[in-house]
Amino acid sequence: MQAFEIPNLLESAPGGAVRYYEFLRVPQLSLGLYGLKAGELDPQSPHHQDEVYYIIAGRGKLRVNDHIQEVSPGSIVYVEAHAPHRFVEIEEDLEVLVFFAPAEAG
Repeated sequence: MQAFEIPNLLESAPGGAVRYYEFLRVPQLSLGLYGLKAGELDPQSPHHQDEVYYIIAGRGKLRVNDHIQEVSPGSIVYVEAHAPHRFVEIEEDLEVLVFFAPAEAG
């Protein structure tokens, strides 16, 4: 078993240019924190894994294919593998808990 507290993870995540901080990796799952500043462009490209985003803090929108979903604290969004997606119109700094299944390659 491993247990995590989001406030502790946010404190221990590297700052600066690091957008993604992976804190758990097992063969069928990986978890990390993803951060984007208000107004920032999200450089994501499609992934080979299914993803679930849980919005910890911030406000913006998530574009998946041609659909746009508003996101705010407490939002949970599933994105299927290979779907083009990215956060857009980020109004407040985003802190996102990301689940990849199976574990993200790399």
